[in-house]
Amino acid sequence: MKGLILSGGRGTRLRPITFTSAKQLIPVANKPILFYGIEALAASGIREIGIVVGETHQEIRDAVGDGRHFGVSVTYIQQDAPLGLAHAVLVSEPFLGSDSFCMYLGDNLIREKLEPLVTRFRDEKPQSQILLARVPDPTQFGVAELRDGKVVRLTEKPKVPPSDLALVGVYMFDATIFQAVKAIKPSARGELEITDAIQWLIDQGHVVRPHVIEGWWKDTGKLEDMLEANRIILDTLVPRTDGVVEDSDIAGKVVVEAGARVVKSTVRGPAIIGKGAVIESAYIGPFTSIGDGVVVRGSEVEHSIVLEGASISDIGGRIESSLIGRNVSIHRSARKPRSFNFMLGDRSEVGLV
Repeated sequence: MKGLILSGGRGTRLRPITFTSAKQLIPVANKPILFYGIEALAASGIREIGIVVGETHQEIRDAVGDGRHFGVSVTYIQQDAPLGLAHAVLVSEPFLGSDSFCMYLGDNLIREKLEPLVTRFRDEKPQSQILLARVPDPTQFGVAELRDGKVVRLTEKPKVPPSDLALVGVYMFDATIFQAVKAIKPSARGELEITDAIQWLIDQGHVVRPHVIEGWWKDTGKLEDMLEANRIILDTLVPRTDGVVEDSDIAGKVVVEAGARVVKSTVRGPAIIGKGAVIESAYIGPFTSIGDGVVVRGSEVEHSIVLEGASISDIGGRIESSLIGRNVSIHRSARKPRSFNFMLGDRSEVGLV
């Protein structure tokens, strides 16, 4: 059985960060989201993984390499345009061949272990196994309707949902899926929808087995979901201090990575301080990820993600619920008259009080 990770999306809902970075490489608890998917597939015994890439292919290749660091072999599959999940399956046919496979959306995180589900799929050999989760607003997802424990209908982002069961970004298929993808037509938005392909399997009498997951699942396509995923992952940390802590108060689940320095500061976990970071005369609140090489001086940061190389100095207030990009500098100037000075990319958002 092979793995297929879809990592070609543009991440428009996370701009301006994604103008310069693949959304799948934005870190959650200081680890790129994409890595969680690779590790989940590897832990389930899958050793050959194809990664579907688009415009950000070089950045993803540079981050993942050939996969040996994860104990897998990685093949990159170019998708020239984001024409739907089923289209990504279609362009992956030369890699997948006649093998069954587990498809994992590269910007998704799930708590449930894949290994038992992969084993069940291998043993029982349905044509497809789909993962479902109950959600408060099904209109934003592909939605499944079940009858007597069987999938009878799938609808993509329905205005009137038939249930609260959303398709999670993990699917398992045998090679029959290629017949389905080749049989369907593009949707109104011009994409080959994976929901239509699975519906074709159902209509043709093939076995599509549902599995309702327990625990959390996050599609990290929006800032609030990214921060929530960061909160959930940080809460699983095992505290450790590999860096230097001087005259500081560390409480809760806190990881201080090697080369980091925490001086005359307070850190309330769960939180992670990345390699080579400097926290000085500062407050780092719960649910905060401080990336490698970040500097925070005379400032407060809480419930946020600060990417590598950023600098936050003497801002005289607290940063909350924020995503700070790589090498961003936020500081207070001593110049008179007092004013705000910004250099911001397209679609930036700044809140001032």
